[in-house]
Amino acid sequence: MKIKYTFLFIMGLILALQSCKDFLELKPQTYGVPITNTEADSVFYKTSGEVEAALAGVYADFKNEYFELDYFVNGDAQSDDAYAGADNPDNFQIDDYGIIATNRNVSRDWAYLYSTIGKANRVINNVLKVTDPDLTDTRKKEIVGEASFIRAFCYFQIVRLWGDAPLQLEDLKSLSPETLPDLYKQVYPEKNTADEIYDQIIVDFETALANTNVTAGDKEIVTKGAANAMLAKVYATREPHDWNEVKQYCEAVINGGYSLLPEYDQLWDNEHENSSESIFEINYYGGGIDHNWGTQMFRGLDWKKFNTPSNDLVKAFDDEGDDIRKNASIIFLDVTGKWSDSHWPQNNFPFVNKYRHFVSPSDQNYIFLRLADIILLNAEAHNELGDLSGAADLVNQIRSRVNLPNTTASTADAMSIAIEKERRLELAFEGHRWYDLKRTDRAIEVINKAVDENGDPLGYNLTNERLIWPVPQTELDKNVNLTQNPGY
Repeated sequence: MKIKYTFLFIMGLILALQSCKDFLELKPQTYGVPITNTEADSVFYKTSGEVEAALAGVYADFKNEYFELDYFVNGDAQSDDAYAGADNPDNFQIDDYGIIATNRNVSRDWAYLYSTIGKANRVINNVLKVTDPDLTDTRKKEIVGEASFIRAFCYFQIVRLWGDAPLQLEDLKSLSPETLPDLYKQVYPEKNTADEIYDQIIVDFETALANTNVTAGDKEIVTKGAANAMLAKVYATREPHDWNEVKQYCEAVINGGYSLLPEYDQLWDNEHENSSESIFEINYYGGGIDHNWGTQMFRGLDWKKFNTPSNDLVKAFDDEGDDIRKNASIIFLDVTGKWSDSHWPQNNFPFVNKYRHFVSPSDQNYIFLRLADIILLNAEAHNELGDLSGAADLVNQIRSRVNLPNTTASTADAMSIAIEKERRLELAFEGHRWYDLKRTDRAIEVINKAVDENGDPLGYNLTNERLIWPVPQTELDKNVNLTQNPGY
């Protein structure tokens, strides 16, 4: 009887692994070596070129649907900076805090992120075994560092979206009686706690910090500056916040050779790519293969676009007299006869303007990490550590670039709100606002007080349970060891 059930279990695993879209995209080749391989053929990568190609494949995922579109929907339309726009019911659920477990964005984002993690795992777990002399030990360590950064970057998305989630770090290479228990855990993982995920995120970013280069030829290659920036963000997000660590890593970035561009609009004019302000930036080159189709999701007159700027954000710019950042971030166009909107008139309709090279094939880059973000995060750390004057100096550095007067905040509480506002205006439509509100415990208060163009409440009912997403129903259906998040 035991033999019978063992055989059925093995066959079930094989069938599961052969499915094209199964959990975490697990197929036999996902683990590297087919289950029929012999010990003599158990090395996944044999040449330097194979390893570099595999790492390039991990980097390439920064150009998938999650990072070209959903990253910005999740960070901006889920905040008070943008309405969902367009006509997608799944986006409306995100905008209205009414997400359900069958939401297609939720399902695809889970799949995209874990797929990239699986690719990074394969590189991390196999590169040190390569014997090709063209792949030096130094380069092996760099590759581990770069892949570890990308894995941690993806897990940072996961833990902020879902909280507790599976933490997968290994790729199993063969099916045998000895590997069956581990294979079962890979295919049917349980959740790890958010703290366990954060522990690994920190380890991975520290690995990147120790092994990557100080600079790179372009900003889409992971460097020590990018690792320092992400460690600062992690310590500012994880509970309890460690502001000493935030300050340490922010200042490592600030002292790492970066500088603000003299003009704010230069960040978005497509003429200053990979600039002194950029820390981590995804490069696009146009053409049929390497174009940024995501820009067409936010700008254009052919159909109603995603992430329509909110009245509340426009008012925040106007109240501050912040014309420079407003004009760089938002453009108003006449869409008369094309579509209607409950929040904006057709003859004065706003679009995101930061990704303005939207005509296909677009070569607009996406900047995921830049110096101004880290300067303001450092201001937050200074304020939390009791250095009000130091916080003000950092905020004023950002404000002076856009010709705004110094901050008038004179208490720690007032400075916290001033920094929150400054981050909102500086980083609008860059995917940060929702996560800023969450990590400062301000999301429920701010979102539930949001008003429309007439000053009337938008009627949001954000609760603590809705601060995280549901586990996709498709994953629950495939994995009995997964549990749904509370409130779903």
